[in-house]
Amino acid sequence: MGEEKEIKKRKKFEGIVVSDKMEKTVVVKVTKKFPHPLYKKISSYSKKYKVHDEKNECKIGDRVIIEECRPISKTKRWRVVKKIQ
Repeated sequence: MGEEKEIKKRKKFEGIVVSDKMEKTVVVKVTKKFPHPLYKKISSYSKKYKVHDEKNECKIGDRVIIEECRPISKTKRWRVVKKIQ
């Protein structure tokens, strides 16, 4: 009997590059919006992620899609999938 491994779907977010000063790393700000459970007011919060950019092609202000991946360094667990703008 072969053991079946469960393939997990990786998380993907869309965000804006806020810093590109590091080598092969960019800081991406992801803003999420959600309604309050009772009052239905739309609230938002943002979080910054350090993202691996292998080719150093992203610049400040670019919209990118990032994807979860294996740990690349102490703080990098995300990589750039594609540049939107």
